[in-house]
Amino acid sequence: MTGLTLSSADLDPRRRRILFRCWHRGLREMDLVFGQFADNELPGLSEADLDEFERIMDEEDNDLVRWILGTLPVPEHFQTPLFARLAAYQPDFEEVAERLGITR
Repeated sequence: MTGLTLSSADLDPRRRRILFRCWHRGLREMDLVFGQFADNELPGLSEADLDEFERIMDEEDNDLVRWILGTLPVPEHFQTPLFARLAAYQPDFEEVAERLGITR
């Protein structure tokens, strides 16, 4: 399984599983945020960052959307630099549309 720009072929098994989970969240909006974040950041994450990222991914999508959009306060245990990077991440919808062959 690959992301839009990241191939799982060069990843270790843990990162492969994370990449798949990021692109198969359940809410398409979260697929785009998590998937593109993983495409760009996953290879460089430390083991501690991977641990935290997996804890974040274990949360419900509906809660994550609200935390990222700021409609609910982020729980204290997720007020971390990694969550802030994820929440600040802006998916490139043009790239997604291009790769999927969607034209406007």
